[in-house]
Amino acid sequence: MSAIRGNGLRRIGVFCGSSDGARPEFRAEAVALGEAIAAAGWGLVYGGASCGLMGALADAALAGGAEVIGVLPRLLEGREIAHTGLTSLEMVATMHERKARMHQLSGALITLPGGHGTLDELMEAITWAQLGLHHKPCILVNTLGYWNGLLAFLDSAVGAGFVRPSDRALLRVAGNAAEALELAAACACAGEFRD
Repeated sequence: MSAIRGNGLRRIGVFCGSSDGARPEFRAEAVALGEAIAAAGWGLVYGGASCGLMGALADAALAGGAEVIGVLPRLLEGREIAHTGLTSLEMVATMHERKARMHQLSGALITLPGGHGTLDELMEAITWAQLGLHHKPCILVNTLGYWNGLLAFLDSAVGAGFVRPSDRALLRVAGNAAEALELAAACACAGEFRD
């Protein structure tokens, strides 16, 4: 990871599930991403929960010495148990404010497996990029082919004329955490995004 230091990135925003999923590989990938973010000298911005992939990601980044900022909507405070060991936990009023704040704090956005909320966060990030509201890389980690159905749908949307190929290309795909961070670093070095 030392090759990706010093490229201008400060923090990586990560969207992921508040549960572990059915396969241990999902949690292992979240841990690997948290460790890699810390090893690269970056900070982590995520949803603020202590459970599921979110908690595993945050704990791994914290163990590696990374700054970890959580952003948790008050309405989820009881459902997604707030992580009490973070560098900073910001409480916001709504899900929309959570996403907007995560975008504000992050230089790149990575998505791990998750459910409805994770999909919502990913698609809004891509939509905002399409509209030019941000110029940050949006990277999907396709652990065990978890996102294959979504990727096939997006390809079919291109074929049907609802998504332009250039907009489809806004979503970059990585096979694992290391590839995702290499993509983020390459985008930063190429000047492909700005905060």
